[in-house]
Amino acid sequence: MNRITDQQNPRFGKVSAVIITYNEEANIRRTLQKLHWCDEIVIVDSYSTDNTVNICREFNCAVYFKEFEGYGSQKRFAVAQATHDWVLCIDADEVLSDELVQEIMELPAGEARSHSGFSFRMNLVFLGKEFKHGKESGRYFTRLFNKQQGGFNNDKVHEAIKVTGPVKKLNHIILHYSYTSLHQCLEKNNRYSTLSAEMAFSKGKDKPMAVILLGLPFNFIKYYFLERNMLNGVKGFYWSVFSTYYHFSKHVKLKELRQTCRQHATIATPSLSKA
Repeated sequence: MNRITDQQNPRFGKVSAVIITYNEEANIRRTLQKLHWCDEIVIVDSYSTDNTVNICREFNCAVYFKEFEGYGSQKRFAVAQATHDWVLCIDADEVLSDELVQEIMELPAGEARSHSGFSFRMNLVFLGKEFKHGKESGRYFTRLFNKQQGGFNNDKVHEAIKVTGPVKKLNHIILHYSYTSLHQCLEKNNRYSTLSAEMAFSKGKDKPMAVILLGLPFNFIKYYFLERNMLNGVKGFYWSVFSTYYHFSKHVKLKELRQTCRQHATIATPSLSKA
């Protein structure tokens, strides 16, 4: 399938779309269909075992392969492969609305000169339901930026784009199809909590067990009531439970890492003293 690049508004300039992937055949086609206006699409794949790469090649994407070592470093590598200064970096499960595509295409050249990036309002789609309430919807994320004026930090998880100049908020939304099944939700929760624990361990962070235990009811109350996920129906209840579990598992995994480190240090000490 060829991208429709002749629809691009040349006033803003050329744009490279950049996506990292791993086994995203359920999402990637829907995402790529909304990138017809981009001048190139760069895919960095972590050796998918499904049909992800074949689907990307249907859209004439430039495909690179790299072992996954963390989200920040993976996206930094992907951005480095982009030909153009302006980069649209989205996840494989993020889909631009038609209205947002039109808004980007109509941006005048002056906007590119006066801004370092543009942020989009994102709504979560959880188990097939678009959340209209709660903190996970309506937040702005920088997704389009000039790579000469910034880029991704190196965090393993919850990576972010940092730029030196002003970032403008656009009006229309991007949909985040983050979880399509309960199995995927638990698997992703497990992967993210492990990466977060490793990142916290490298920074020397820790929390008392009493704080972790108190965090269980506190975080559920925060997600379900204070952030109004109760208005998202039963899916909002599921989201609140899984989000609470994520925080709990992250902190107990961090304690496990610290305990393992102490055990290794105890074993290593006698041998060092004999030397």
